[in-house]
Amino acid sequence: MSDTPTSPPPETPSSTRRRTLLFAAAGLGATGLGAWWATRSSPPAAGAAPDAALAGADGDLLPDGFWQHQFEQPSGGPLDWAALQGRPLLINFWATWCPPCVKEMPELDRFHEAFGPRGWQVVGLAIDGPTPVREFLGRTPVRFPIGLAGMDGTDLAASLGNTAGGLPFTVLVDAQGRIRQRKMGATHYEELAAWAGAMA
Repeated sequence: MSDTPTSPPPETPSSTRRRTLLFAAAGLGATGLGAWWATRSSPPAAGAAPDAALAGADGDLLPDGFWQHQFEQPSGGPLDWAALQGRPLLINFWATWCPPCVKEMPELDRFHEAFGPRGWQVVGLAIDGPTPVREFLGRTPVRFPIGLAGMDGTDLAASLGNTAGGLPFTVLVDAQGRIRQRKMGATHYEELAAWAGAMA
């Protein structure tokens, strides 16, 4: 038996093409969810600030059927969505594949801890699959409830004014069920506290 290493067979144009397609397919699979979300709707108008509050937020009523939605929690069991009625509510649409979403999660958690005793509620709706959400929360736990909205969450976000289809997207609802603030892009504790202060 010879110890001489054998060299791999020379690549043909067809094998090179196959390898290129495999790498391309793997890349598309990894980014498919984010790309799908990005192409669901038209991009923001040219020159629009990505983190600007959206116009027309003050006083819009929640859409019909809003409280009939149902979401599972990452830990199992349904999120008691209807129980969130009647108190000020901060809703954050996010995903694990969205870097600004990941960055703002501790800010939302800080707001929840500071304003929860004052009657405020925070809920995160993940436009994502259950497994990545569970893995993310295992590394970065938060103390406010999370709902697994999946791709159905895109329609809910659009009904609340997210016509650009971006993430993160945050909506502030008062105790009477009126939308008081909308924001496309990352937020932070000081901004959220200012929103709450303006409603006091």
